[in-house]
Amino acid sequence: MGVLCLTLFNRPVQAEMYVAGQVGVNLPHSLSNVEWSAGGVTLGGNDLSLHNSLMYGAKLGYYFDSLRWLGVETEVFNATPHVKQQNLTIGPFDFGTAPGLNLRVLTWAPVNIVVRHQMGAFEPYGGVGLGVFFSRLSDGTDSSSSTDVGLNTQLGLRYRVTTNLALFGEWKFNHANISHNNLAGTGLNVSADYNAHNLVFGVGYHF
Repeated sequence: MGVLCLTLFNRPVQAEMYVAGQVGVNLPHSLSNVEWSAGGVTLGGNDLSLHNSLMYGAKLGYYFDSLRWLGVETEVFNATPHVKQQNLTIGPFDFGTAPGLNLRVLTWAPVNIVVRHQMGAFEPYGGVGLGVFFSRLSDGTDSSSSTDVGLNTQLGLRYRVTTNLALFGEWKFNHANISHNNLAGTGLNVSADYNAHNLVFGVGYHF
């Protein structure tokens, strides 16, 4: 039995397709480089703090036959880093404490380029790709939606429990400039930089 396990985990892993589920925590920075606009006038504003949130999603990938260390992957994951109740300034105007807003960010990475290093049962890996960020801001009555393009990156470690079953831990970083028009029915447009870390645990099945 020991010889069989040793043989399994030390032989080169063949090219494969995989599917995986992932869950973790979204740790966003404050929304930065905030700009408010209306009627052709644009004014800067203070950074807007966001809540940490649960994130969850799935991924589908494939490592190539000829280059076993190289693969491509698509993934999608959802988070709700709501905007906190906080002080709001727009240009020289201080509006005092503003109520929080609900924020939902669905991230789709159409293609991540992924590289791995096979070390028996362990596979450290990293990837980078385009991110498409579908965001929705709401005050509970009015809402606005936006689709923006940004960056999706990842670093992780995969452990092959069996030939087909794998566990993995992963860090992701996301960046995008998101823009919303007529925010919460106010007539104001807002744009800001969204940056977030995600700490993820997942389970994958390799074909």
